[in-house]
This record gives sequence, structure tokens and C-alpha cells, in this order.
Amino acid sequence: MALFERVFRGSDEMFAKAEAEVNAIVAKVGRDAPLNMPNTAYYLACIYAYIGKKVTTTGELQDALQDVKAMMLREPRTKSIFWSGVGTAIAAEMIEACKYVETPTPYEGTKYHGHFSDAEVRELGVPLVTNDIPGFVVMIGPAPSTEEAVEIVKGYQSRGIFVFLIGGIIDQMYEAGINMGFPVRLVPVTDEIWGVGHIISLVTRTAMIFGNVQPGDWDGFHKYTFDRINAFVNAYAPVADITVACGAGAIKLGFPVITNDTDDMWSVPKSLVINTDTKDWIDTSLEARGIKIKVTKIDIPVAFSTAYEGEIIRKADMQVEIDGSRVDCFELVQTKDATEIEDHKIEVIGPEIDEFPEGSKISVSYTVEVAGKGMQTDFESVFERKFHSYLNCVEGLMHTGQRDMIRIRISKVDYEAGFKFKHIGEVLYAKIMSDFDTVVDKCQVKIVVDAEKNKELRAEANKIFDKRDERLKSMTDESVPVFYSCIMCQAFSPSHVCVVTPERLGLCGAVSWLDAKATNELDPTGPCQVVTKEKCLDERVGRYEDVDEVVYNLSHGALEHVTLYSLLEDPMTSCGCFECICGIEPCTMGVVITTREYAGITPLGMTFSEMASMTGGGVQTPGFMGHGKHYIASKKFLKAEGGLKRLVWLPSELKEQIRDKINATAKELYDIDNFADFIADETTCGTGDPEELVNYLAEIGHPVLEMEPMDI
Repeated sequence: MALFERVFRGSDEMFAKAEAEVNAIVAKVGRDAPLNMPNTAYYLACIYAYIGKKVTTTGELQDALQDVKAMMLREPRTKSIFWSGVGTAIAAEMIEACKYVETPTPYEGTKYHGHFSDAEVRELGVPLVTNDIPGFVVMIGPAPSTEEAVEIVKGYQSRGIFVFLIGGIIDQMYEAGINMGFPVRLVPVTDEIWGVGHIISLVTRTAMIFGNVQPGDWDGFHKYTFDRINAFVNAYAPVADITVACGAGAIKLGFPVITNDTDDMWSVPKSLVINTDTKDWIDTSLEARGIKIKVTKIDIPVAFSTAYEGEIIRKADMQVEIDGSRVDCFELVQTKDATEIEDHKIEVIGPEIDEFPEGSKISVSYTVEVAGKGMQTDFESVFERKFHSYLNCVEGLMHTGQRDMIRIRISKVDYEAGFKFKHIGEVLYAKIMSDFDTVVDKCQVKIVVDAEKNKELRAEANKIFDKRDERLKSMTDESVPVFYSCIMCQAFSPSHVCVVTPERLGLCGAVSWLDAKATNELDPTGPCQVVTKEKCLDERVGRYEDVDEVVYNLSHGALEHVTLYSLLEDPMTSCGCFECICGIEPCTMGVVITTREYAGITPLGMTFSEMASMTGGGVQTPGFMGHGKHYIASKKFLKAEGGLKRLVWLPSELKEQIRDKINATAKELYDIDNFADFIADETTCGTGDPEELVNYLAEIGHPVLEMEPMDI
């Protein structure tokens, strides 16, 4: 029973710390002081999830202490240690919450991350679904040595595992000069064990956001975390009792704990694993959680992993730059006959990186030529869009843009490691042959490093791009024979189904009709299936009997009807990883749209997180809807409610991103010039006051004021 006692002692220690911190902050600021964790609509998420209470003041936090204490059972049974462990995690959240009472940024200026915003939680949605993040590890350290700490962290990163760090292992990462932060999926949470409260907060919000698990549904949370979140814990000896108690909570959530501490510990297969060979922990951890990872071996001198997709290369850290806005550059895929291709030929025409001075802006183009019996020219643009993620997976390389407006920065670290232009070709070859092996039999890459040649080649490439664009412009929902379903997000949102059409891309922004078509042809039994469109019931709202049948079947009966073009009548559901969310503003009868990146308040008086909490998890919420950024400029956007003219407010950054496209759509549909100038943003209406919005729209003469009110 020694292990049970360690859990109980640890739970008591965490609760005592929480009680002291809560009582101290109440004594300092009073019971009525507001308590708001920043950028979340889920209050203190652990308390909200397990206890069902919305903590908004320090007094409510103090009252919740008794609920947490009641969870910490002391019976010598496994149920008791597990629930004591969950209570320990909630007490940890309470300790951390006290730091946010007097400032929303208690970790600003420190080496630690602290609280995770709802936007960060949602940002994980797509990479989790696509398996770019196959799992999470919480590492509680320090490791036996800095060298070993770096080795195991890099090992997890190379496999795409998202790494959370707590305690002394953070100092080891800083000592080794390792780049950390949410964008590179290596997060130094806090230096104290109660930082686990932030991680469990992220986990519970994942269940609420993507799985529509309701507060208070303990069984629902644990089924969701066990089935759908591949996480585990690495705890280095000596493991304190308070950490042991947190480990019991992790095991209850379905997250195995791997440790080298043998003090009053015993192994429980797949749950508590004792392994004194800490250098073997990666394989041990993945096996314990049942994570299988396919690693594509690429012949380059630096690491390749999805962990580096968010890495930023600053100008001071840059060796050379390929910049299509200043010199002639482009990336292109072309389909060729098999006789024209020498498989795995990587050709660099012109000088290599080491022949340019540091800081040079270089004219570079790369053309990937492919051949295969199943290859179609429609797939070329699909392949090209993959280049962005492929190249960003290279450690020390940053890629933005597409077509002839690419920008690539190669770091000094990569240069010193021996990275060359030819290695860009190696990455593209390896990933194309791995990801598209069912349609590509042969592939070669031609890289041109010559300003004069690229000027001519860019002009030829633009002719190809223009021809594609003309074809895409001619593709409407009416002109294609079928639509496609997409259920990739069901890994985390079991009842959500996207219906992808030429004029309505997936709400994540990553799946166009051509993407879905390619996915279906590459994997006919996969996540994108053909949806016939022979039985249109209502053209105005986009209601099809065929669509309803598919949605009903793929949502396992959770949805009976979905319209393609309406915000009010059976709108399409959302999983939680949408780029944007729109909602009706009742004073103007217009539509407000905000994005995951915009943290400010909207004229609805709500932030993105608060609006997003109204939908997600595969539920229909008339009046609110998640969608992709580029759907806004579609002629089918909210067609049933009057279309683009309903749009009254956008964050300024998004407005500039899509300005030209919405201007073109408004001109074509309504003969309105410069429609973007009619749309308010935070620079003109940034207080969240709807009256301010009404006054602005009246002053500028927004066409929404002349439209019939929506029937809501």
C-alpha cells in the first residue's frame, strides 16, 4: 500500500498549497475580485469540466476548494487514488489561477509559458487530425544530464511528438540553447509541478471544444481522453509524492507514466512503467500509449519533423533568402510522361548556397516533375500546396507563400551543418514519393539558381498558373458532377462532417474540392467520399437529399439535415479547428467574422473564444458557424441570407488578406466597388459596442442597412 500512501500524501500536499494560495489571494483582494484566465471561454477549465462550476471570482474559487477536497478520497482502492489524482490536478490549476488575479500575464518576461489560450488549443486540431502531431509527452525533470535531456527531447520532436516541459529540464534546454515555444511544439510550462494544471486545462478544453463533452460528464471526459488524446508522462527520479499524485490523475485520463523511480513504486502494464534505462524512454513511452509512427527518412544534414513547422527564422539568424517579392522565384509541379523522367534525379543548375555571401537574396526556382498511371494534372496544385508544410518541417528553414511569391529563409545553423539547395530537392522528392505513392511512380526535381533563366522560367510558370486559375474560376457548385465529404476531424469530433464543394472549402481552410477529389482518388476508402448531388430540395439554402443521407450516415445519426449556403437553417457543423467563425449581429442584421489569431473583442461583445464556444464538437448552432478564410469571398457565402452584403465587421488583418477577393465578388454580385471599405474593423469599431458599429455603418452607407431583416 506504499504507492497508495504516496498518492494520498501528494494529494494532501497539493491541496494544502492550493488552500493557502487561494486564502491568501482572497485576503489580499477580497472575495469579489474578478478571476479570468486570459483568452478562454471555459473559465477555469478543470473546475468547469469536472465540477461544473464557472469560476469568475476569487470567492467562487475559494468555494470550490471543498469540491476538490471531496474528490480526494482516502480509501485503499484504485478508484480512490485515481480520483485523488484528478483532484490533485484541479488543485494545481487553482494554485496557478491565483497568479492571474492581479495580472493577466504573470509569466511575461520569464522563460515559462503558463496558461494556454483557446486559440492555441484549437490550433492543435488540424495537426492532430492529420497525425502531424501523433501524441503529447509531459516531461518532468531534470534529466540525468543536459546531453541526455537534449537527446530525448530532439528524439520526440523528430517523431512529431508535442513536448511539454516542467521543472529542471527547462533549465537544461536553455543551457543547451534549444529553441522553445508553442510554434515549435516544445513548451516550457512552469518550473513547479503545479504547472500540470495548465496541461490538464488544455486537455479538458480539447474534449469540450472538439468532442462536445459537457461539463460534469466525468465518464465522457475520461472516455474522450483515453480514446482520442495520445499523451503520456516521463517523470525523472527522484519523483516527489506530489508528482506521484499528479501521475495518478494522468493514468486516470489514460496517459501512461514512465519513470525510473523505484521508491515504493510498482509497474502496472500500459499505465505505470518502471524503466531505469532513461535513454530507452521514447520507445517505451510510445509502446505504452500504443502510438505507431511512420518516419520518412530523408537524406539531409539537419532534422526533419513536423515539430519545426512553426519555426521562425529571424533576419539576424538567416544565411540566405529566396524571396519572390524581390527576385524571380517560383515553385511548380508538372506532370510528365514516364519516359521523360529519371527517378530521384536532383539537379541544381547554378551555384550552391556556399557560393553566396551571408545575407544574399537569391533567385531560385524548383520544378518537381512527376509521372504515374494514376497522376492527373488536377493534382499538381494539390502537391504544390503541400510544399509549404514539407519545407517548414526542415529544422532551421522557413517557407511562406506559394507559386511565384515564395519566400524561404535558410538559417546560419543549417548552412554550417552543410545544408544545400539540393537538399530542398531531397525533401520534396522523399515526401512526394511517400505521400502520393499511389499515383506517382517516378519523380525528379530541377532547381535553378540563375536570375536570367528564372526570369524566363517564371513567365512560363505564370502561364501555367493562369491556365489553372481560369479552370478554377469556371468550377462552380453547379458545374461539377459531385461534391465530397471530409471526416478527417472525426478523430477528435466524432459527429462532425464537412461537405466540400468548389465554392465552399473545408472549414479548416486546408481542404479544397480539388484536395478532397485527390484524397478520394488516392484513398477511395479514406476520409473524403463522393457525395452525389442529384436530389436538390432547395437551391436557395443548398439543401440536397443526397447530402442529408451522407451526413446522417457519416455522423452516426447525430445529424439529419445540413444546408450548404445558410447560417440559420441547419448550418454545417464545426469540429473546432476552423480558421474563422461568424455570428449574427442583431442590431444591424449583419454578420461579424473573427479569426483564431484575433484576440480582441468583436461588436457582438464576444471574443473569438467566446463565439467559438457557441459551436464546435459537431453540433449545429443556427446563427454561428465555423468556416475557412477564403470561403468569405465565395459567391455562395451565406447565399440564403443575402450573401457577402451581410458582412459588417472583420479584423483588419483578415480584411487585408482577402480584400481583393471580396472586392471582386461584391463587384460581380452587386456591382459595388471597393466593398472592403464598407466593412468595419477594430480600428473603426473596436470597443465591442454595437451602437458604435451601427453609427459607423450608417455613416459609410453600408448596403446591409437596406436589406430585409433576417428571420431569426
